[in-house]
Amino acid sequence: MNHTTVVGIDVGGSHISAALVDMETSALVSGSYVRKEINTQGSVNEIIDNWCEVIQQAQKFDGTSSGKIGIAMPGPFDYPNGVSLIKDQNKYDILYKLNVKELLAEKLLMQAEDIRFLNDAECFLLGEVFCGAAQGVEQVLGLTLGTGLGSAWCHHGKVEDADLWNSPFKEGIAEDYLSTRWFVNRFFELTGQKVTGVKELADLASQNQTVQTVFDEFGQNLADFIKTAVKRNDAVMVVIGGNISKAYPLFSGELKKHLQDAALPIPIRVAELGEESALIGAASSWKGSFLEKEEVVNAIRK
Repeated sequence: MNHTTVVGIDVGGSHISAALVDMETSALVSGSYVRKEINTQGSVNEIIDNWCEVIQQAQKFDGTSSGKIGIAMPGPFDYPNGVSLIKDQNKYDILYKLNVKELLAEKLLMQAEDIRFLNDAECFLLGEVFCGAAQGVEQVLGLTLGTGLGSAWCHHGKVEDADLWNSPFKEGIAEDYLSTRWFVNRFFELTGQKVTGVKELADLASQNQTVQTVFDEFGQNLADFIKTAVKRNDAVMVVIGGNISKAYPLFSGELKKHLQDAALPIPIRVAELGEESALIGAASSWKGSFLEKEEVVNAIRK
């Protein structure tokens, strides 16, 4: 008998990925992973059509899909109702105030209630707590560092959006200092040179001392942010993901040093599941429903 599977989806700033997730093992079904670059400045039809193409490929992979889908979506977004509130972020502006859940349901010929949207940082942390870097840890702060700053708390297996991206920090808000644009702007300030992002900077690190200075400053910024964030909560571990986390060795020294100096030697873990964590987390939002259904069926059988 096939295990129940749910389609887990991750909507990024420039792509969408999807895969079948086995609800019993919390793992991706081998071979079902699909990814597609998306023109996030495109028309509503173009975006929805491209999303649906990827979702349907995953749904039909081996015929085991339960027909439920879970979508990890960046904010701001009305998650229960499926309405996009994203604007002025150079992505998905065209979807502002539209009911994305209903648009997808109509195109996929399915019930809107079989589609769930969740905050992408929540999904990332949920995946890492289920079967990644934070497995078995009761109180965790999860941070996704990339185009923007995502944050989530986990308390005893329950994950919620921490919504720290716009919290007051230094001369502005946290995201000003903990995102790709900070790296690009800071390197330009110091050198007058333009780079596209953190990967390009990381590739230059071995031959350019200024690059290491930028990463050191980022490590200090992140330590200052973690100190404030952890004080608000009893987290005993921080898990970081997102594209910037791939350059962790370049800023981990300063990050750990500053946390030690502040007498906060909290363990920092880099996400183990990569992009899979968001897919697993999104699909796992249906886990409770299947367990309840199973209990009802077993009770009837008795």
